[in-house]
Amino acid sequence: MARRKNVLLIVVDQWRADFVPALGADFLRTPNLDRLCREGVTFRNHVTNTVPCGPARASLLTGLYLMNHRAVQNTVPLDARHTNLGKQLRLIGYDPALIGYTTTTPDPRSTGPKDPRFTTLGDLMDGFRSVGAFEPNMDGYFGWLAHQGYELPAKREDIWLPEGEDAVPGATNRPSRIPKELSDTTFFTEKALTYLKGKGDKPWFLHLGYYRPHPPFIAPAPYNTMYDPADMPAPIRAARWEEEAAQHPLLRHYLGAIGQASFFRGGQGAGAGLDEASIRQMRASYCGLMTEIDDALGRVFAYLEQTGQWDDTTIIFTSDHGEQLGDHWLLGKLGYFDESFRIPLVIKGAGARPGVIDDTLTESVDVMPTILDILGGEVPRACDGRSLLPVLAGETPADWRKLLHYEYDYRDIHYSQPETALGLTMDTSSLCVVQDADYKYVHFAALPPLFFDLKRDPNQFENRAEDPDYAARVKDYAQRALSLRLSHAERTLTHFRATPQGLEERRTAPAAQPPRAAAAE
Repeated sequence: MARRKNVLLIVVDQWRADFVPALGADFLRTPNLDRLCREGVTFRNHVTNTVPCGPARASLLTGLYLMNHRAVQNTVPLDARHTNLGKQLRLIGYDPALIGYTTTTPDPRSTGPKDPRFTTLGDLMDGFRSVGAFEPNMDGYFGWLAHQGYELPAKREDIWLPEGEDAVPGATNRPSRIPKELSDTTFFTEKALTYLKGKGDKPWFLHLGYYRPHPPFIAPAPYNTMYDPADMPAPIRAARWEEEAAQHPLLRHYLGAIGQASFFRGGQGAGAGLDEASIRQMRASYCGLMTEIDDALGRVFAYLEQTGQWDDTTIIFTSDHGEQLGDHWLLGKLGYFDESFRIPLVIKGAGARPGVIDDTLTESVDVMPTILDILGGEVPRACDGRSLLPVLAGETPADWRKLLHYEYDYRDIHYSQPETALGLTMDTSSLCVVQDADYKYVHFAALPPLFFDLKRDPNQFENRAEDPDYAARVKDYAQRALSLRLSHAERTLTHFRATPQGLEERRTAPAAQPPRAAAAE
């Protein structure tokens, strides 16, 4: 009898795609990620379908576009009627274990208003079993620190302050107060090894989440000085932030509203005020946090090898979203630029061709159906993604998507108020993007559109939406965006119909890509 398969889904937080050595980041040292890339397929054109964390993880784990799951921002509830990867794995006999977090706010109709989960950014998604919780409020991690005998400061988050730098704000190469042996990355890794050792030789699925390289961008020693800021890539931005602000009202708002405090613990002023030296230092710390994760993954990989499970385990490495890192004078994950949405996806096992860099257009909604396909589960009809198994084998279906698609909702939440600042309503504070290798179209519900000629302007400084020379192209891509949204409208029950003979279920698979509007010449 064939041994049942294992799946390790590694989900890091805020790791952008161009910080993968296999995709050109030769300044970064990640030998264990490099190994996955050598033994599997690395996807060059992979995006998250939305940002920030909560909505992105909802798309990753439900396989649904933002337009369908509607957990549109951190703190906005996820409708309990939606299935997810955890629930689907239970149907085929797997116990879906989760280490880390999903930043999911529960459906208020399934509980009461005093539920403490409504006082946090989010909790665990129903269907998964936590074997190493971080949420709510990182209590799992801080409790583990206390159990290790570490004396927590009055303000627990001060463990990430740079040693001896309390009074000096901004980017720094000083180490965090917490040593690497007690870092959150070590916490998650210890939980993973504890879980795997407890499973023995029984088949398993594990979502292994890491908090890093999420800010604060302060790394523990020795990772804090592992990278020289001079070796970091320079930021991609106009000479002055005011030049970029002229591109669009939403960008103008964020350039004035994003503060440094969330990124550097004590940072002062707007993120747009960072000089290039500070950005290079921020990127050096970001890389240090990445190498710390890579070292931790080496421990997990070594255990899988020692126990003979390496070849039986499909490993998927991805992130929830990217990070602006000072590009376009921005910090965080927001808006419409590629730096926030392009993320890593590497798959080892499941027939993946070793060492291949694949240019197929892939999205985070594809991860759920891929895992279900690997483990013998059924992909829900409502799912907006498709299994990548054929792509891994080098047989991309002829009807595969021709456009990348992602969305962003910028309604007011308690820590950000773009809706109010721009004079919009809650339900018109949204945008969607379609793009391919040539062009990128950004449609706003109540603000002017954007259109970029990516061959001429790959970094998206020049808005051509009102340029008469691009009018036909703008119309073409706007129509394609509308067709895509129409073809992905919620369809859980739309394949059923009543007939004189009773209920009929149609089995025709939905098209991956709507017919293209007439190309503009």
